[in-house]
Amino acid sequence: MNILLISEYILIAALLFMMLVALRLTARRSISDTLIGCSAFALCTGVILVIVGDIFSISFCKDISLAIIFLGVVGTIGYAVVAGRT
Repeated sequence: MNILLISEYILIAALLFMMLVALRLTARRSISDTLIGCSAFALCTGVILVIVGDIFSISFCKDISLAIIFLGVVGTIGYAVVAGRT
């Protein structure tokens, strides 16, 4: 096996663990913890899609991951602005 392929699999495992931590953070009662958890989960999902698309030569994974990352950031900033007004 190629060392790059092994490191990509290790990165996927680490990102899956980070997704579990983000889900645990999302389940807390604070709104800020929920926002941080959702943003971390969206970021991990986007990075995993890019890596899987690269491993299996799927071309549309990069487009989907960019949409997930950009829309997640825009939604988080929008909610933070609305929450800051109250």
